[in-house]
Amino acid sequence: MAPTQDPNSVGGGAKQDEATVKVPSKDPKKKDEKKEEDLSEEDLELKQNLELYVERVQDPNPELQKAALESMRQEIRASTSSMTSVPKPLKFLRPHYGTLKAFHETMADSDLKKYLSDILSVLALTMSAEGERESLGYRLIGTEGDIGSWGHEYVRNLAGEIAQEYTKRQSEEAPIDDLMELVQQIVAFHMKHNAETEAVDLLMDVEDLDLLLEHVDKTNFKRTCNYLTSAAKYLPGPDDMLVLDISYMIYMKFEEYPNALQIALFLDNTQYVKQVFTSCADLLRKKQFCYMIARHGITFDLDDEMVADDDDREALQDIVNNTKLSEGYLTLARDIEVMEAKTPEDIYKAHLLDGRASSGASVDSARQNLAATFVNAFVNAGFGQDKLMTVTSDSTTGSSGNWLFKNKEHGKTSAAASLGMIQLWDVDSGLSQLDKYFHSNDNPIIAGALLGVGIVNCGVKNDCDPALALLGDYIDKEDSSVRIGAIMGLGISYAGSQNDQIRSKLSPILNDAKAPLDVIAFASLSLGMIYVGSCNEEVAQSIIFALMDRSEAELGDALTRFLPLGLGLLYLGKQESVEATAEVSKTFNEKIRKYCDMTLLSCAYAGTGNVLKVQDLLAQCGEHLEKGDIHQGPAVLGLAMVAMSEELGIDMEIRSLERMLQYGEQNIRRAVPLALGLLCISNPKVTVMDTLSRLSHDTDSEVAMAAIISLGLIGAGTNNARIAGMLRNLSSYYYKDTSLLFCVRIAQGLVHMGKGLLTLSPFHSERFLLSPTALAGIVTLLHACLDMKPIILGKYHYVLYFLVLAMQPRMMLTVDENLKPLSVPVRVGQAVDVVGQAGRPKTITGFQTHSTPVLLAAGERAELATDKYIPLSPILEGFIILKENPDYREE
Repeated sequence: MAPTQDPNSVGGGAKQDEATVKVPSKDPKKKDEKKEEDLSEEDLELKQNLELYVERVQDPNPELQKAALESMRQEIRASTSSMTSVPKPLKFLRPHYGTLKAFHETMADSDLKKYLSDILSVLALTMSAEGERESLGYRLIGTEGDIGSWGHEYVRNLAGEIAQEYTKRQSEEAPIDDLMELVQQIVAFHMKHNAETEAVDLLMDVEDLDLLLEHVDKTNFKRTCNYLTSAAKYLPGPDDMLVLDISYMIYMKFEEYPNALQIALFLDNTQYVKQVFTSCADLLRKKQFCYMIARHGITFDLDDEMVADDDDREALQDIVNNTKLSEGYLTLARDIEVMEAKTPEDIYKAHLLDGRASSGASVDSARQNLAATFVNAFVNAGFGQDKLMTVTSDSTTGSSGNWLFKNKEHGKTSAAASLGMIQLWDVDSGLSQLDKYFHSNDNPIIAGALLGVGIVNCGVKNDCDPALALLGDYIDKEDSSVRIGAIMGLGISYAGSQNDQIRSKLSPILNDAKAPLDVIAFASLSLGMIYVGSCNEEVAQSIIFALMDRSEAELGDALTRFLPLGLGLLYLGKQESVEATAEVSKTFNEKIRKYCDMTLLSCAYAGTGNVLKVQDLLAQCGEHLEKGDIHQGPAVLGLAMVAMSEELGIDMEIRSLERMLQYGEQNIRRAVPLALGLLCISNPKVTVMDTLSRLSHDTDSEVAMAAIISLGLIGAGTNNARIAGMLRNLSSYYYKDTSLLFCVRIAQGLVHMGKGLLTLSPFHSERFLLSPTALAGIVTLLHACLDMKPIILGKYHYVLYFLVLAMQPRMMLTVDENLKPLSVPVRVGQAVDVVGQAGRPKTITGFQTHSTPVLLAAGERAELATDKYIPLSPILEGFIILKENPDYREE
């Protein structure tokens, strides 16, 4: 039985020592007695024993030395098990550290010297001066034994010293082999003892992550990879890519294919994606991969290596082509019972306002009808039915053409195109409904029908390429509105496909001297979308030449801004690859030079969280310039684009945008609301909502319009009641100002987008993957909003339809092995970040249990509430295939 511990023995004892040392006593003997009385008998015995060992170690007789070292070693080892305080043996040996050190230097090389080195190495843990790295020094000349037996704290300390020593040796170009042997041991120890994060940190410090592959096993590979992928966001390049490469290899090693596929998509590495398909033999799992690729929105063709059987390959290619999206979305809508079409009036809820605003609404104005067209299109997007466009002709309200003709010239374009939005993702019925408009003699209507065809095909691929077949012939027509409709339609339907056929059709327009500016601007935008993130040289070349050919007058036009944007989209998220093009842009006319520079920089580093680029852009925003300069707008948007990749960056960015509102010039203030809208897109944070609400009453109407549109963006598809209320109040506040009222209406349409079933967030898979086409669509709209009057309030309001690229159902739909919907209970709650936490913490908090299909709001995560099925992907978003759990027993 252990005797009760003396309260002064550990913590108290140390204080007593200090106190007694400070007060010099007249009688040294008395002092010693007093000090020893404070220790319990056990501690006293230990202290005397250790002092005896220290003397014996210095004995000339090697036998005695060995025995003493052995005993010392056992004392230390026995006590390092708990690490709440400094272990007693180490405490009592502290005064003798110097003596032992001096003696060690006089010893001849022998096993005994190595033994003593081990002990000194452990003593150095508490004794050595900062930065001396003595513990490591003695370790390297000590025995080759197991380091783990000296305790966790010791191993941790060693790892820290190794990192410093490694940096020093690298700079001196000294050999590092002895360090690497030790690293091997430490990593093995950490991986066995659930300290994967520390093992990874050490390997990052010594730049040798490949070692991980040998040490991970089935029990800890998930935690290790989880840490690696989360750390990647905060690492400077090229380390971030290296870390993801390693986690990809680890996932492949343990056949955790869905996660490996995610990383392959993040790295944008088609080879890796192919490898995942070829390594996995299970057809069902391959179907799940196809759903993941379809959600990411990239064009991907399966070949016979990936899927051998022809019929299977066709079925899988169908999933990749997103042909099932419309079906799944409508299943969700029926389940939630929101199939009934809504009218713009249902959204405006004018009856909730006092008399003033509602009375003025009865007059039909073209601007109000145009707003209603957009609201109707956004709200009923993808439902295939509405009350304005798809009404049957023999119904009481007259023919469906009626609404179309309540719009003025270019308004008809948006009205006809809205039919495409209503039939979103349903290609067959969409094309048959749009067909009647192709026989019209009215150019704007044909233009709208062409754009509608593009919208219907957005994100949905089809083997017979209906969009290209229909739109290809209209690109070179006389009328520029028809040409723009066709060009924009191609850009939307083939975004991200890198289709060379279309390039050969659109590139000549860019360098055609006779083509009007607006056609050239939209052509460059569409090429940017189709080749988004591809760094395609030829497209870049054509856009650069088009920019150089512009006259002084044209450079001042708002539409010219779409040229640099098209160029920027080619490099979306591709970081350094943009540098050559950025050099060329320095030769442009000074009116557009800096604008181009900012746009390229912000696109290239979009979603990377690169701190240095944020600083560059901030420096640009800090300058106080003349009125004529326009490049600060894209710089402010760029800040949001770069920082939007992770939560921490978003919060920091929101704060720095607050500063800009206080100190920035007018052209910066106009862009800040848009940047806030991008940071919190479809994620209505209360603080941002309040800032935007304040700005929506700003004296500068441009700032107010941007803030109102941004309110729509942060609430997009959420049905957020607070934002809806704000917008209603704004509609009565601005009831006389048609432009601002138009913006309010658009924002109302966005908030209720898809009746609350859609999201605009370009991130998916638990905010890990960023869909390039979705971001391209949002950024294009934001650039158009930098100068509202000529574009959105002018005759190019249909750029609002670029948002369709980012529209995705925010659902989780579970399907069985035959891909038929299957209802199972799931828990939906706020996602919790559990990286590096001990044990198996819960990944969601505050959950509710629903049966699928369910909606996921921003920052929410789902998990199955039953063991009956096993999901084929660890990330429960979008379409999830469930297979029956063979071990499940009914209760």
